[in-house]
Amino acid sequence: MTVELLKELSDAVIDGNKDKSVELTNKLLDLGMNAKDILDNGLLPGMEVVGIRFRDNIIFVPQVLISARAMKSSLALLEPLLSKAELKGSGTVIIGTVKGDIHDIGKNIVAMMLRSSGFSVIDLGIDTRAEKFLDAIKKENAEIVGMSALLTTTMGYMKTVIDRIKEENILVKVMVGGAPISKAFADQIGADGYAKNATDAVKLAKSLIGIVTKEETVE
Repeated sequence: MTVELLKELSDAVIDGNKDKSVELTNKLLDLGMNAKDILDNGLLPGMEVVGIRFRDNIIFVPQVLISARAMKSSLALLEPLLSKAELKGSGTVIIGTVKGDIHDIGKNIVAMMLRSSGFSVIDLGIDTRAEKFLDAIKKENAEIVGMSALLTTTMGYMKTVIDRIKEENILVKVMVGGAPISKAFADQIGADGYAKNATDAVKLAKSLIGIVTKEETVE
């Protein structure tokens, strides 16, 4: 029975049905299911499907946000039952759109997907200077910093940030993304990885800190 309910919960998240998602979460809790199991086997698989559909242009930003709202409503029921380590066990990511760029839809979706996958995400917003990235990395003792750019005129600033990180010998993994960014560019500026969409960004983040199998990593 619980397997069927978990599948229904995933479907509710995919459909963005907040009320159904909350109802099923409560039902699973009443049946004695562990909150972490509900998260791992119900909510996260649903959001993974959402991410894949968004990547493949089957759904678009509004649908992603509706699904995220459904998941957030269920997660609110689980959070009191989850330890901080369980809920934020994947590590800390600093994320921001680089200086001179005010585009943030893609960055916001990546941040949401990372949070849904157990990362603690510090979102620095748009037009983010190198100093702000570095200060946040140090303050939060972050494992990963993610930079986004939508304009070809701002993508070069990613190298400025990476150069500063190297100058100060800060141990952090750097991932980059955005419409004009490519794997070749990421390699050229010294980033540790590139993701072309939110789903790949989650896989990449996990691979950078060694918490997934080889098959799940992003090429």
